[in-house]
Amino acid sequence: MELTTEDGTSTAGAGVTTGFLARRLGVSPTTLRSWDRRYGLGPAVRVDGRHRRWSPDDVAMLQEMCRLTAAGLPPAEAARAAKETARGRVAASPALETRTRTTARARTGARAPQRAKAAGPGPEPKTAAGRTGADLAQECRGLARAAVRLDAPAVQELLTTAVRTHGLTRAWEEVMVPALRAVGRRWEASGDRHVEVERLMSWHVSATLLRVYVSAAGHEPPVSSSPVLLACVPGELHTLSLEALNAALAERRVPVLMLGAAVPPEALTAAVRRVGPPAVVLWSQSWSTANLPLARHLAATRWGVRGARTRSRVLLGGPGWGDEPGPGLLRPGHLAEALRLITAPDDRTAATTAQARS
Repeated sequence: MELTTEDGTSTAGAGVTTGFLARRLGVSPTTLRSWDRRYGLGPAVRVDGRHRRWSPDDVAMLQEMCRLTAAGLPPAEAARAAKETARGRVAASPALETRTRTTARARTGARAPQRAKAAGPGPEPKTAAGRTGADLAQECRGLARAAVRLDAPAVQELLTTAVRTHGLTRAWEEVMVPALRAVGRRWEASGDRHVEVERLMSWHVSATLLRVYVSAAGHEPPVSSSPVLLACVPGELHTLSLEALNAALAERRVPVLMLGAAVPPEALTAAVRRVGPPAVVLWSQSWSTANLPLARHLAATRWGVRGARTRSRVLLGGPGWGDEPGPGLLRPGHLAEALRLITAPDDRTAATTAQARS
């Protein structure tokens, strides 16, 4: 495997420096030195016996280390597997091979209990899928690290595993959203130097949500009713949360009409009158795009045959709206609550559910 430095120079002969390799893998130079000291994942050759120069084989070994730790394997165990893989074997033993495959791909079994701290709290409660909060946090960190390394296959594998293991709603709220926020904070803190990381993560999250939607919508036609309308307000381009809601509704056999980003007011009004949706979800990511007059207008828009006209529930999603949108508008705080409000049997039930939050 041949690497090139930022100026395009080949490193096949001399190897790469620790700093260059750290940037390539998305880890700190301190982490590489620690892995060398603790687990023997150092370069095979050192210039003058002191300076580390990493060969292509060394780089491949560390990439495997990053992949395994991102999948949740403990560092010591991941290091053993990475070194054995570098020597041409799949794993050090059948037990390690089984553990690596289970953790990196299926990840459906519960981990062994952690040691209890002296005079500390008891074991952390398990989730419905048998995972602890610490496990989910590890998945988030692994997903973010894979994105920082620009390791697209690992990002996609981790996202697919999260949905398969936890279900879409929990995977979105407890894995995808925290990882997206972590990547976003890194981007904001460093200017535009990590925009490629954010774009990679967003693209693969979107692809995962679309795959769930297509799979759910392709089995049998949804129940016969008007579709729920999902749209971003004018000027709003962030669609990931609506894509998650779109996929989750499809799983529940609820018909959906997804209009996507930055829908003009006249188009929203026309769509509401044409399809008569039981609910309209408007997404605003920031206060600069939130449009309460438009939301109130849609909530007051009547549709249906003359003499039996009715109105749609209007749900305001996203941080741009604030906490108190006003009467006649519903304000879900997360995906699971939006699903409850949309599938509530009537407006009074939905309003009662929304008021219970405050």
